Amino acid sequence: MHIEDGILSPQSWGTWYVISTIFVVPGIKEIKKRIKENLYYKPFLAMVGVAVFIISCMHIPVPVTGSCSHPCGTALAAIIVGPFASTIISLISIFFQAIFLGHGGITTIGANNFSMGIIGSISGYLIWKLLRYFKSPIWLAAGAAGIVGDLLTYLTSAFELALDLHGNIPFFKEWIIFFMGYAPTQIPLAIAEGVFTAVILQTMINRRPDLMPNVISTIQKRSENK
Repeated sequence: MHIEDGILSPQSWGTWYVISTIFVVPGIKEIKKRIKENLYYKPFLAMVGVAVFIISCMHIPVPVTGSCSHPCGTALAAIIVGPFASTIISLISIFFQAIFLGHGGITTIGANNFSMGIIGSISGYLIWKLLRYFKSPIWLAAGAAGIVGDLLTYLTSAFELALDLHGNIPFFKEWIIFFMGYAPTQIPLAIAEGVFTAVILQTMINRRPDLMPNVISTIQKRSENK
């Protein structure tokens, strides 16, 4: 997912910067709101941020020029701290990875955050909410969120690359080619991410429900409506 500098054209990476920046304001608002609601939220947010940073550092080389494969952790973060707050966590993680670890690049922070922080977070969160609405077990909803968030992150990265680099090849064909470059490593990683998302969330709800009042309140409402 970490698209490197020099891969995307200035028009392309500039556009992704603008799109990614649009989500910063609602992300900051969500963080401020939840800090007021829950005293544990601020240190918990920092802990989740460290987790996303570490999880998304585990990159694997792939046959896609200037990119790599790795788990994301943003679907889990979105469920725990909120989908817009998760986009801020992802943005910070991607920035520090580019500066200190050489993963990705400075010009591509916007594109990388759009795929992992925005699409990965929001899609995973929506799957979680949808399945919980239909009273799916917590572990199943969380696992599906982890898988979908991970795969859509890489479908989006492939989209970004194909949109900028397809040349004379039809866009859709190039999009599939880029994604197939990720698929051998990313599909197993997505399944693994689904498993650890399910295990971590179920464990946290069982042992420390006080840390996640928003998640717990949603579960309680579902139980009352049965």
